[in-house]
Amino acid sequence: MKKVFVLLNMGGVDELAHVRVFLKNMFNDPYILGIKNRYLRAFVAWMITTMRVKSATQNYLQLGGKSALGDITRSLISKLNAKFGSDNLIFDYAMNYTPPFASDTLAKYKDADEIILFPLYPHHSVTTITSSLDSAKKAIDELEIGAKISIIDYFYNNDKFNDIIIADIIKSLGDTNARQIDLIFSAHSLPQKVIDKGDLYERHLKDHLEILKSKLNIAKLEFNSISLAYQSRLGPVKWLGPNLSEVLPNLPSKKALIYPISFCIDNSETDFELAVEYKHIANESKFEFYKVVKAPNDSDEFAQFIAKSVI
Repeated sequence: MKKVFVLLNMGGVDELAHVRVFLKNMFNDPYILGIKNRYLRAFVAWMITTMRVKSATQNYLQLGGKSALGDITRSLISKLNAKFGSDNLIFDYAMNYTPPFASDTLAKYKDADEIILFPLYPHHSVTTITSSLDSAKKAIDELEIGAKISIIDYFYNNDKFNDIIIADIIKSLGDTNARQIDLIFSAHSLPQKVIDKGDLYERHLKDHLEILKSKLNIAKLEFNSISLAYQSRLGPVKWLGPNLSEVLPNLPSKKALIYPISFCIDNSETDFELAVEYKHIANESKFEFYKVVKAPNDSDEFAQFIAKSVI
């Protein structure tokens, strides 16, 4: 029985030509922009892309011309296939907004008996998990793949996954005294109207925060404070808050450890927004300590966590 395990993610800019592709596809996603008329949505997506492509390109130039997400994902897939794969179990990946798209990846597995879809988002949101699964399911239908389809949904409450987060936080602290540090879990924000329609994202984040607080307490790791903040808001509408850019300047300790709680793979929003833009805010506020913890990425522990969900 041939199983194919497909990791789903938003996509990463592998070359500067992908910046426009990423923006156009993301803002043309009905789960992101929310405009039902596809012609109007495409026009608005084109306008936003045109306005943002230059500044976004400049950001990627500061990261060496690409996002880390693609390379890390490919490394993770290689590790999964080397350690856990076989003739009957193949690990692969598909992106929502940049190549390889779901149709590109799934076209290789028309002979599969079972396809397991695993969106790499710890918390459920229509803008992430639902959108990625919708793209994958459309590709499966268009390719007329008759395999059994299994789905692994959100996993923020998985004990093994949270053990990885705690271990990475401890490792990032090094010899620094945690009691002097404010630990901030930073999550990608969403418009409040998305939450008001019943999206589970905010509820999952708050639940996750309490789980991690409990684990830190068991590990006898005491921080000056532990809180949740948001990043990446866009436009004039009300977004989930508080925003990290507003939290940092008002932090009395001037010492912060940031964990990107809504991401499993580092990308421009962790490597640039958190590690560059928000670090600049910290520097302006004369912080003594500011550090961003790396996401689980392609670590052995994260690869094992993924594999154990299917083996």
